[in-house]
Amino acid sequence: MSELKEYQKKRDFTRTPEPSGIEKENRQEEPLRFVVHKHQASHLHWDLRLELDGVLKSWAIPKGPSLDPEEKKLAVMVEDHPIDYQHFEGVIPEGNYGAGNVMIWDRGTYHAAGFPGRRSSEEALRKGLDKGHLSFVLEGERLNGEFALVKLKRGKENSWLLIKKRDEFARRDGLAGADTSVVSGRSMKEIERNLPDAGQIDLTGAIAAPMPLNVRPMLAVLIEKPFDRSGWLFEIKWDGYRALAQVQKGKVRLYTRNDKTLNQQFPPVVATLKSLPFEALLDGEVVVTDESGKASFQLLQNYLRSNRGNLVYYVFDLLHFNGYDVRKLPLVRRKSILRQILSGLPNVKFSDHVESEGLSLFEQARKHDVEGIIAKDGQSPYRTGQRSRDWLKIKTHHTQEAVIGGFTEPRGGRKGFGSLVLGVYENEKLVYIGHTGGGFTDEQLQSLHRQLDPLEVGKSPFVPPPKTNTPVTWVAPKLVCEVRFAGWTDEGFMRQPVFLGLREDIDPREARREEPERIAAGPDPREHQKLYRGPRSSKKGADLVVINDAKVPLTNLEKVFWPQEGYTKGDVIDYYREVAPFILPYLKDRPESLHRHPDGIAGESFFQKNVDHTVPDWIHTIAIRSESENRELNYLLCQDQAALVYLANLGCIEINPWHSRIRSLDAPDYMVLDLDPFDAPFMEVIRAATVIHEVLQEIGVEGFCKTSGATGLHVYVPLGANYSHDQSVQFARLISLLVHTRLPRTTSVERNPDKRRGKIYLDFMQNARGRTLVAPYCIRPRKGAPVSTPLQWEEVGPHLDPARFTIKTIMNRLCETGDLWKGVLGMGIHMDQCLQRIEELMKG
Repeated sequence: MSELKEYQKKRDFTRTPEPSGIEKENRQEEPLRFVVHKHQASHLHWDLRLELDGVLKSWAIPKGPSLDPEEKKLAVMVEDHPIDYQHFEGVIPEGNYGAGNVMIWDRGTYHAAGFPGRRSSEEALRKGLDKGHLSFVLEGERLNGEFALVKLKRGKENSWLLIKKRDEFARRDGLAGADTSVVSGRSMKEIERNLPDAGQIDLTGAIAAPMPLNVRPMLAVLIEKPFDRSGWLFEIKWDGYRALAQVQKGKVRLYTRNDKTLNQQFPPVVATLKSLPFEALLDGEVVVTDESGKASFQLLQNYLRSNRGNLVYYVFDLLHFNGYDVRKLPLVRRKSILRQILSGLPNVKFSDHVESEGLSLFEQARKHDVEGIIAKDGQSPYRTGQRSRDWLKIKTHHTQEAVIGGFTEPRGGRKGFGSLVLGVYENEKLVYIGHTGGGFTDEQLQSLHRQLDPLEVGKSPFVPPPKTNTPVTWVAPKLVCEVRFAGWTDEGFMRQPVFLGLREDIDPREARREEPERIAAGPDPREHQKLYRGPRSSKKGADLVVINDAKVPLTNLEKVFWPQEGYTKGDVIDYYREVAPFILPYLKDRPESLHRHPDGIAGESFFQKNVDHTVPDWIHTIAIRSESENRELNYLLCQDQAALVYLANLGCIEINPWHSRIRSLDAPDYMVLDLDPFDAPFMEVIRAATVIHEVLQEIGVEGFCKTSGATGLHVYVPLGANYSHDQSVQFARLISLLVHTRLPRTTSVERNPDKRRGKIYLDFMQNARGRTLVAPYCIRPRKGAPVSTPLQWEEVGPHLDPARFTIKTIMNRLCETGDLWKGVLGMGIHMDQCLQRIEELMKG
């Protein structure tokens, strides 16, 4: 960032809302951009800023730009500004360099005259800058056509002239009426009062609703590697406290993701939020930054002890605005509104992003030792309380939130304690993951020891208790810390963990082992179609396809599986290859029950759990004891596309995964209600699903609905692998009873078919251990080759026709909707809270 040293030297970012330049952009394939700021400082002037070599080359124009070729405007070259300054509009407070109001007066793209391509344009601009003569074409909202910047040979060294060339955009009548921002529509006086122009804020599609309280934030899934993707936004991963800000009726509540109020810890942020002239619910991160704008968790820890440091609340999402719930709006629109309403504020800043290019941002983050980046689907809604694949985090180094379960005695001259004994929760049990004795200051050793002393307990909170080389003082698992470490051992312990600080914002039971998923969000469906819709598989005899080094045999591809439609076994294989990125997250690491149709849907079929035949060495299996059969069954695992194609070649039209994964077989990821109509009309199934949705909303739970691919519907609730199968069954039973009391004539909880004929069976027993249901995006062996398809709740109505979703239509649907099922593998509900609400509903 050496180009910005002069810019940063002139500014104290603890006292100005201007961008520090830490978020350097790199958009090499897009046109160069320019911005013109109208700046009411000690003297009114305009600032022309041209993007070049990763910064904004800047000239101050005392009299402002003109479209009249006869007017030659003095332009004084000033220090380079960061790229993200193009978005800055607001007030630079008194006492700061350049204090005054700043308006985005014009903006757009530009190129060197005669060089429309970016690379050739940059080369010409660099040469022109060296020679003191720049010719360029602006394509803005107010300024258009060719201009020249000519350096004066006499006078001050940085003096230039801005000259409009004669072309169709030249005129002598000036720029009448050009006195408002091209971004916010505000006048200088409105900017000074920090009033967003409500008329400029598009809330189409938002829902008029009261502001939600005590909201649990949306969380990101950790993955291994960065990526580029069209339509995605990439942000810096801030290293601080995640916080939501409720701004309502002149009052502010700043709180953590586990609902702990932070007002007393961060009063400057609260004071700024109180000054906002609107009501809003914001989501962001409270950080403390160094002189270069880089956030550090250690600096935040120091601030909490001393109240010293550059405190900033970086806001990256908007949930509610002036009486409207905006969570269903696409992220790009929510951030557009944020940019308009958060400008020129001390201590509260808009967290900017780059579009599409995650690889270059990650490289910048790695280079500057920033914690990582966050990738977000620009079209995604805000999924309250869920860990969703719409948001992906990629770290530059390993960090882990860990619960403190004990400490060892200090050795030598050390005071306080020797090391902390750490764990995470798995299946409601605290599991040991290692200990750390590094990263502490003397003050932290003694301060933390004082906090741990009152928590002392007689026995280990870990299950099983860890073996330690020195005596341990066990403590109640109340405190959470963050550590940085080198990686995981094969035994599941951290290598070389170093203490970073306490995490007062984290609930101990939310501390889970964080390991990156190898499957990311899945490709853009449009890219996906280009990838897979190539030549069809050979339909004659046997074939062999190589997928990620696995040689998958394909046989009898011409065999007709759907006689009426003419669909073949080859069509099944092609479909599963095509849908693999979408279906695999719901199959991976789960024992599979296979529904095989070797001769198509008209032939004999059978279910297979136990894989008793020889499988390729790249196919994974797991042995699980079956109590009902009193033996071990060898289940197949579908870990990748090669395994999925292998199953399809076995004639496996339909795949039914367990609700739990192999690392936590006794803890399901979700609960399901299977709506099974027994001679009941489908309209009643829709009605029952709608009532389930209402009940779930009343108890504060988000449910997900999909077609069964047959005559029913499935409603899922994420559990996050936090509860047992028995708990899942009982929870589903209570919801079923509530629904049945509201629909007694059309629903039943009776298991005996003779007692529920003509009714919809609310099958809560599908949640028992080892039970399975068809996976989303699976084909069903029925007429038309229907697919079990995730739905939006708005679709669950009179016009819903499950027969529309087939192997021939589903990929086009995915292009429009994306994967609607991601939330099912989210963070999970708080069952205790839900049970309390169910009890209240039953009493009522």
